[in-house]
Amino acid sequence: MIVAIDGPAGAGKSTVAKILAKRLDFLYIDTGAMYRALTLKALDNNVDIYDERKINDLALKTIIDLRSNPDGSLSIFLDGKDVSLEIRRPRITQYVSDVSKIKGVRQVLVKMQRELGKKGDCVLEGRDIGTVVFPNAEKKFFIDASAEVRVNRRFKELKGLNQNVAEVDVAKDLSNRDKIDSTREVSPLRKAEDAIYIDTTELSIEGVVEKMLELCK
Repeated sequence: MIVAIDGPAGAGKSTVAKILAKRLDFLYIDTGAMYRALTLKALDNNVDIYDERKINDLALKTIIDLRSNPDGSLSIFLDGKDVSLEIRRPRITQYVSDVSKIKGVRQVLVKMQRELGKKGDCVLEGRDIGTVVFPNAEKKFFIDASAEVRVNRRFKELKGLNQNVAEVDVAKDLSNRDKIDSTREVSPLRKAEDAIYIDTTELSIEGVVEKMLELCK
């Protein structure tokens, strides 16, 4: 069974997806982490983020592996190296939407994501899971929240990772990512017609998970 979860940054996708996957005993796949890993590789190798040909070539030479941990979290390996913490740094967040909108990059990573999905029951979260990666997923959800709540959640998440960020900068970043993700030519962020819409603004994490569990079972 494939459970697809889409939605904008800061809506709570990753949090509920991890818990849902653990409760269902499914593999959890964070597709956004894969784009972050490629962005990290590009920056570390001084590859011009806006040179699509070079980024596409880099994607073809990159191995990204996702491994589940006993506690339900996910470790991201880039060419054999664990980069789980590095990909969450502000410099990656600043450029990941620019990398993820490149057509060639999406083609390469979508192929990887489909291969991961073939391993068995899984919960995938991202921007185009229910519309592009797994349009025939058995269950599709679109997770959303108000802009104010999304900014607050992302700010707390980054502070929890000991990152020195200002809430106003987080707000600017989310606004920019929303614009890029929803207007990009390839696989823009949108709700699949058959996806269940859940506004998490006033809901607790447990409330969202319980609702999704009921619908999945």
